[in-house]
Amino acid sequence: MLPLLGRRTTGAAGRQGVRSFGHRFRSAAAVIPQVARADALLPGLIAAGTGAAALAVALSLRGNKKLEERVGALEIEAAQKTSSAFVFIKPHAVTNEVKTLVRQKLAEAGVSIVSEGSIQAEVIDKELLIDKHYGAIAAKAVKQKPATLTVQAKAQEEFKKAFGISWSDALSKGLVYNAVDGCAKLGVDSDGLGATWGTLKKGVNLLKFGGGFYCGKVGDIFVINGFYMDMRKAFTAPGTSIYYFETTFSAEQLSWGDFRGKVLGGTDPKTAEAGSLRNLVYSGWQALGLKAVPNTGDNGVHASASPFEALAERANWLGTSLSADPFGKALLANGVTLKTIKAWTDDPPVNYEGKKQSIFDLLEDLDGRDCLETSAKIAAQN
Repeated sequence: MLPLLGRRTTGAAGRQGVRSFGHRFRSAAAVIPQVARADALLPGLIAAGTGAAALAVALSLRGNKKLEERVGALEIEAAQKTSSAFVFIKPHAVTNEVKTLVRQKLAEAGVSIVSEGSIQAEVIDKELLIDKHYGAIAAKAVKQKPATLTVQAKAQEEFKKAFGISWSDALSKGLVYNAVDGCAKLGVDSDGLGATWGTLKKGVNLLKFGGGFYCGKVGDIFVINGFYMDMRKAFTAPGTSIYYFETTFSAEQLSWGDFRGKVLGGTDPKTAEAGSLRNLVYSGWQALGLKAVPNTGDNGVHASASPFEALAERANWLGTSLSADPFGKALLANGVTLKTIKAWTDDPPVNYEGKKQSIFDLLEDLDGRDCLETSAKIAAQN
């Protein structure tokens, strides 16, 4: 057997909690005298974690293409068999009672916790972690101008039907604003916009254009994602934090869809499946130490919507290298470039089957195998 050099842990500056980086191994060239023996050891090395990447580099330098391909195949196989999700308790629900509930529920579902810890609001604000987390949602509210957004034909039809003006005319007349510019136009702060946004009704003065893409009529103007500033404030209020869990589970024993639907629960905690985390937090909020009843925004717990989203979240919240992450390595081995993976972590619209769609939406609820295959197809079309 290869000798282990031990295990090391580290953390991003200013963040609490510990992250496991797996085992390190001695140089493959020094401890593996024969390529045949190296090939036989590969499955164990892949399971060990980052040592597989070091082995791949060493063998590549020796010019062994066969072993390099074998490493890639095993990394793909590992990502198909083991799912890795990022879970966190939202600031409003960070209590010892909720932490205990999450640990118990995950254990009951066969979900293992790799690491856990706190990330303070001050760090979240300074490092823009929540803005990166919400990606396209935040960008539409803060950075992007409405004229640059892709609004599908069906959504434009619904806009004209609801408001009596075409999307293009509303843009040309300067009636559409992102959340930041909307606050300035209306002469209100984020709290003021949030309060008004909360009174809007879907299908009447609030339309959903796509995943995380909403347009509301506020006064005489239209505002994109006017809810975001309030949502951001919930994560950046001084003295608060999120509490995260890095998790893994068997793809054969628990599908990603069931992980989200049955373990986590739907967005609305009141109607989420009975026994799911969000529903349990909703029904027992007082005993769990919460200050107010949960709702669709403050719904207790977040979890990654797909293997790819989990990769993006580990990179954002924990500073994990995209090329060192197990799912990131599987994507690379499956032909998706590092440049593409990095771009996708911002949830941009991508071309797929003749439409421009959110990459996160396209990969949502897919298990490892399907997520890898679909990612390769999308990459080929862009």
